[in-house]
Amino acid sequence: MYSEQDLQSAVAAGAISHEAAEALRAHASGLRSAPSADEEHFRLITGFNDIFVTIAAVLLLVAAGGIGDAIAPGIAGLLIAGSAWGLAEFFTAKRRMALPSIVLLLAFVGGVASIPINIIAEAELNWSQATNALIGSGIGLLAAAAAWLHWRRFMVPITVAAGAGALAVTLIALAVSGLMAINRDLDPEPYLLPLVLVAGLGVFALAMRWDMSDPARETRRSDVAFWLHLLAAPMIAHPLFHWLGVTEGENIGLLAALGVLVVYVLMGLVALAVDRRALLVSALAYVLIAMTWLFRDFGVVELNVAVTGLLIGSALLALSAFWSPIRSAVVSKLPGTMQSRLPGGALLAA
Repeated sequence: MYSEQDLQSAVAAGAISHEAAEALRAHASGLRSAPSADEEHFRLITGFNDIFVTIAAVLLLVAAGGIGDAIAPGIAGLLIAGSAWGLAEFFTAKRRMALPSIVLLLAFVGGVASIPINIIAEAELNWSQATNALIGSGIGLLAAAAAWLHWRRFMVPITVAAGAGALAVTLIALAVSGLMAINRDLDPEPYLLPLVLVAGLGVFALAMRWDMSDPARETRRSDVAFWLHLLAAPMIAHPLFHWLGVTEGENIGLLAALGVLVVYVLMGLVALAVDRRALLVSALAYVLIAMTWLFRDFGVVELNVAVTGLLIGSALLALSAFWSPIRSAVVSKLPGTMQSRLPGGALLAA
């Protein structure tokens, strides 16, 4: 079985023509009765060797970190980052193995970021919260620079999301530092969730920019957009559901539970329009919690979890089975210029 990544690689290498690839996609789509863009192809595992190499790489990186810890503060991160880069030169640049490439990218960026963190932690310096936030922004910027460097060399799709996440941390930390510089007694906690939501919307906008540059989802840009959507989804969902009271324990009421369902439906409409399921997945836990408590309040105590799972699971399976026609109905209500830029939008609305 050939993946979308294999098909793209064959076209780039000249093994098959672009027209032949399109014909193959159309044929496969017809067999599944869904446009190929709706399938959200992305390469993760091509065989068990990916898992085998990933396990071995993790063992090596853990060992490098343990040796570094025994030498001096910051050496662990340096060894992890160096080992991850060296392994990527073979398994990413030459072998093009997806899962090991993702793990090695995260290890490299995490290793670079952990160097100043370990050094500062060992120094046990008693700085103010504003200074700590400023240092956090610097570490985030360092991680973003590491992600950019890795992208320039290996172009692993998840790298852009890693860099965007690091930049989001940088900007949030800078905002908190600025607020505390104005008022030293300020409690930054009430400002964190609004800042996370704004950052999440920014990442979502970036994801849409990558998505709309490849509406047919034939290139690496679609994979980049997938990981950006996966990053943006929890950053958007968590603040919204926190404000509805879902994260406050068992104090959620009927109105809050209904609010969760309304927000989830709106997220579902957005997910259908942009043809990305990440929003639905990231908010699923909150909906399950809200529905469970809702059924409990209505007296379905013993079976509240089972009933919730039955309803939500059935709804999601039905949505998956009829994703294309439902999406077609949603996209057809959008302006024509927007339809043409969405993945498969022009085809669905035709």
